[in-house]
Amino acid sequence: MEMTLRWYGFSFDTVTLQQIRQIPGVTGVITTLYDTRPGEVWSRERIRAMIDEVEAAGLHVAGIESVNVHDAIKAGLPERDGYIANYRKTLENLGKEGIRLVCYNFMPVFDWTRTELARKRADGSTVLAYTQAAVDALEPEKMFASIAEDSNESIMPGWEPERMAQVKELFGLYKGVNEERLFENLKYFLEKIMPVCDCYDINMAIHPDDPAWSVFGLPRIITNKENILRMMEMVDNPHNGVTFCSGSYGTNRENNLPDMIRALKGRIHFAHVRNLKFNSPSDFEEAAHLSGDGDFDMYEIMKALYETGFDGPIRPDHGRMIWGERAMPGYGLYDRALGAAYLNGLWEAISKTAER
Repeated sequence: MEMTLRWYGFSFDTVTLQQIRQIPGVTGVITTLYDTRPGEVWSRERIRAMIDEVEAAGLHVAGIESVNVHDAIKAGLPERDGYIANYRKTLENLGKEGIRLVCYNFMPVFDWTRTELARKRADGSTVLAYTQAAVDALEPEKMFASIAEDSNESIMPGWEPERMAQVKELFGLYKGVNEERLFENLKYFLEKIMPVCDCYDINMAIHPDDPAWSVFGLPRIITNKENILRMMEMVDNPHNGVTFCSGSYGTNRENNLPDMIRALKGRIHFAHVRNLKFNSPSDFEEAAHLSGDGDFDMYEIMKALYETGFDGPIRPDHGRMIWGERAMPGYGLYDRALGAAYLNGLWEAISKTAER
């Protein structure tokens, strides 16, 4: 296991590489070319410049999150082959520069959905939160406007203004796309890119849908153990794996997180570990990583990862906004640093106990 932190680049992130370097146990970053759009080819020159910048700070690029998949691919439109060709070229360029992990998602329209970016908790911290009743009361095109004022003037991943301006058009693309069709489109995409992944030993780690149910009637398929096993079996290649995100799978209380980890042994290429606090099955908020602050047993999650031989990058996921920090919601420095230290402590205790 390698402890990492997500970093958006110096032009977009309030957190610096120098600060990340000072978090005990963090040796790499998960990053991206944040100003690229889905469908664009990433040049080797830009990839190399990104790697050089990170390495100059004493860290390394442990993986990319994300190389976003164009909606034409997800919706199965006629022009998808051109965008898949671009995706293959980007993977080739990443592979030539030594990148071996790419996290991506296959969620229609919204990469993730929250109804609040700054819900205030009893301790005074603010967190991302979701209430189904709030979603039900909104029209999709008004979703971004309802939370924009709490973004701390950050450009939220998956909620870029130019993308949100096209929400109506995006919904139109997915007319007639149900879960079965989305599975078919994912299979088509994976079959086209696996030869490149095999050539350069790139692990594709699909991120689960967040939350793990349909939002605004859009299909969601990466939601539970049954569906993720289906995804891996339909393209049975060791490079076709998953990002195990406890916070995304955990939105559905029926998902047994340690059991899922054990069922996915050998195909978890990347892990996001975070905690949630539920007020009801359809009203949840982010919590501190500490087990007692939320509803997940973080010890059992980390223990399952250890016992299944997980050796990929792991990162603390969404943190609370604490100590007066202003940053991209969920991606401040302080609480994620606390989370990294906590998860490292759990891992050390679990590994030393196992050795005895």
